[in-house]
Amino acid sequence: MKPTVTLDRVQAPDGSWLVLQEHDGTYSMRIDGVPLMSTNAHASEETMAELACQNLESKAPRVLIGGLGFGFTLKRVLELLPGQGSVTVAELLPVIVEWNRKFLRSINGDPLEDKRTTVRELDVYDVIKSSPARHFDAILLDVDNSPDPLVQQGNERLYSTRGLRLTQAALAPHGRIVYWSANVDERFERNLRSVFRHVQAIPAKSYPQAKRFTHMLYLASNGALD
Repeated sequence: MKPTVTLDRVQAPDGSWLVLQEHDGTYSMRIDGVPLMSTNAHASEETMAELACQNLESKAPRVLIGGLGFGFTLKRVLELLPGQGSVTVAELLPVIVEWNRKFLRSINGDPLEDKRTTVRELDVYDVIKSSPARHFDAILLDVDNSPDPLVQQGNERLYSTRGLRLTQAALAPHGRIVYWSANVDERFERNLRSVFRHVQAIPAKSYPQAKRFTHMLYLASNGALD
């Protein structure tokens, strides 16, 4: 049996410990012992990208991704965007960017090197707050396990009603936003419906062959979702 190897262990600004491990070619990330993600279970991240990029009206769409993770959402968005499109990735922790470049290039295809990608090592909330009105054609937010409960309490403001309204203001009139959640969150869905005209809760699988849906994607827009 092959051992699990700890590749790096870093303390985040909030005091939590972030750990990157590898076992038999599979990489995983934990925060204070809580599993966050794995390279063998990323189907929901790809579905998230497909929902966000569907029916984009602009010939040069601008996309914002909150949370780099293992880079699978970014990779799929780049596959779907036209050559004139651009992607801004907001990642609060520089070590996540470093891990992608150092350990994960052979796994995710190195999307950080795509000329359409810009990385901002900032909280995505601050990126949204400082963005011009109606700037992004699509926004994808995957910065915690779910709106409630949160792994990192500092992310609460992103999912609050004020955070939803700020995000709406940064979105183009017919733009789309997708929130990733580890589970069903009816209260968050109600908050979304109080801000956006159209909302869909879409179950998602962790990996294509999974027999059941384990995650939830919340798709919202002020334009039609069909």
